[in-house]
Amino acid sequence: GENFSVGRSAVKISVDLLSNPLCEQDQALLDSMTALDTAMRRMDAFNQEKVNQIQKTVIDPLKKYSSVFPSLNMAVKRREQALQDYKRLQSKVEKYEEKEKTGPMVVKLHQAREELRPVKEDFEAKNKQLLEEMPKFYSSRIDYFQPSFEALIRAQVVYFTEMHKIFSELTEQIDQARLTDPERERENEARLNELRALSIVADD
Repeated sequence: GENFSVGRSAVKISVDLLSNPLCEQDQALLDSMTALDTAMRRMDAFNQEKVNQIQKTVIDPLKKYSSVFPSLNMAVKRREQALQDYKRLQSKVEKYEEKEKTGPMVVKLHQAREELRPVKEDFEAKNKQLLEEMPKFYSSRIDYFQPSFEALIRAQVVYFTEMHKIFSELTEQIDQARLTDPERERENEARLNELRALSIVADD
């Protein structure tokens, strides 16, 4: 967002400068301001392109990847729930096993064991699945993000290469629009003298 607003601010500044009355009086200044305005608009366009690229290649894939987490968290929760059921029925079986083996108690023990078997199998299946998925999930992160990081670097390189080009061309255009160095120095000196003449503080 920050780069985006910087580009927009630069365009606004160049528009304000172009509409300054001074530009109407000075052709060289007008040419320089027009070159600046064009450069700022190009900069803004490349900036928006970079923002869009980063959105598509980095932000969106990140959001998509993080949406995988809920399913993994869900699998962890389901395993946890299955473990609680398994422990509860296991302790019930153990309790009956410790009791005296009367007819009714043997029936209860048999029922508890029958009840425990599918719950134990369910827990073991969920546990196995999670143990297999976790490493796959974590190792997939690198493969998944590698293209995103590469795209991010490419977007930055393209952007800064273009910025360098825009400002190099702008410098050339402004230099052409302006005077040669000796003329520029003479002009600056004349303006400084005018300012000194206006100055309230007299030179020693």
